[in-house]
Amino acid sequence: MHRSLAEHFIIRWAASSLGLWLAAGLSSHITYSGGAGVIIAAGFILAILNMLLKPLLIILSLPAIILSLGLFMFIVNGLVVYMASGLYKPLQITSFWSAVFAGIIIGLLNWIITALLEDNHKL
Repeated sequence: MHRSLAEHFIIRWAASSLGLWLAAGLSSHITYSGGAGVIIAAGFILAILNMLLKPLLIILSLPAIILSLGLFMFIVNGLVVYMASGLYKPLQITSFWSAVFAGIIIGLLNWIITALLEDNHKL
């Protein structure tokens, strides 16, 4: 069973929001002013950027991704998270490396959620 684009986006939005919340809890360099609504809005912005901008960034950085055996994807993910914090001021990420850290957390959560959901569809 395949998911619709809307279902896929909602899953990514939830994972992005959860990842930002978790990263903010683990790093003093990632803060947000407000409650859960701020994290949900920031996750929405991040999911939009991941959907629209990240594919272009991947194409542009493909040589670096290949040469680093995929490790440059951490930088691409961090860049997208850092852009989201720049677009949405209630989310404050004080350094690029903190954004990379948040990108790693969000990527891991996306991977876990996707693996769990795909495994449930096989049953």
